[in-house]
Amino acid sequence: MSITVPARTAVPPKGMARIPGGTFLMGSDAFYPEERPVHPVAVDGFWMDEHPVTVAEFRRFTKDTGYVTVAERDIDPADFPGADPDALVPGALVFGMTSGPVDLDDWRRWWSYRPGACWRRPLGGDSTVHGRELHPVTQVAFEDAVAYASWAGKELPTEAEWEFAARGGLEGAAFVWGDAFTPKGRRMANTWHGAFPWQYLPASAKHPTPGTTAVRTFPANGYGLYDMAGNVWEWTSDHYTERHPDPAPRTCCAPRNPRVDRPAADAPAEERFPRRVTKGGSHLCAPNYCLRYRPAARTGQSEDTATCHLGFRCVVR
Repeated sequence: MSITVPARTAVPPKGMARIPGGTFLMGSDAFYPEERPVHPVAVDGFWMDEHPVTVAEFRRFTKDTGYVTVAERDIDPADFPGADPDALVPGALVFGMTSGPVDLDDWRRWWSYRPGACWRRPLGGDSTVHGRELHPVTQVAFEDAVAYASWAGKELPTEAEWEFAARGGLEGAAFVWGDAFTPKGRRMANTWHGAFPWQYLPASAKHPTPGTTAVRTFPANGYGLYDMAGNVWEWTSDHYTERHPDPAPRTCCAPRNPRVDRPAADAPAEERFPRRVTKGGSHLCAPNYCLRYRPAARTGQSEDTATCHLGFRCVVR
């Protein structure tokens, strides 16, 4: 039911692709509960970054503005009542492979808070982004992504815009490249192969361990967008809800340019920070644990979250 709107003839912003806009079926009834129900949505045309914001691009932003990311700032003990003040040091979440199979219901088995971890040192310690200038920037919280977008004269996409763009014109397809899990045996995205989180099967000798890859490493989708599946999760501007709204019965028109501008009324009371929708999956997504490198897939991340598999891209409307 896709309705394509002709692209405008404006000069394309550098490094951005024109997304034509139209009506599509958002969500999925075939995978995880939070992706339901499938419902028609319409979006206007817009420009989107061809790939996630890279380390080099984010570095230019911090040099130009002196901006300090959330992960680099001192932590306010008031935000973490009951915590040991000595443990409240700047840092972020870092992934670590386990030595064998573990309980997949306990994310603490493979995630740990690493003091000093930030966009410059994504794994903490002596890690560096040297040689990774064309990799997606990670360890950026929602506020950091919004600050970059504002500096660049752009915005973060809504969830609907992101999903429409990710589909690349393939109505209802499970993946950004179609319905086949691995077309003709090819790896179509930087995702986890093997049994997560302990068995990793490298794509090549260049990538012996899980981690980000340079943008444009894998094929673009139908709209010329790279890494809309895997590599890094990406922030959107929408607040997270546990499911999509039910489509109105016998409606004549799909909701146009929907956005969720406030936290859900039923959000858990213990949440200190609102959650935003993230899309696209990452290099840590695996079929045995997180088959979320699909256009319809979605998760909710606390606005203060910074991890080694979370980045963003921007839009111009």
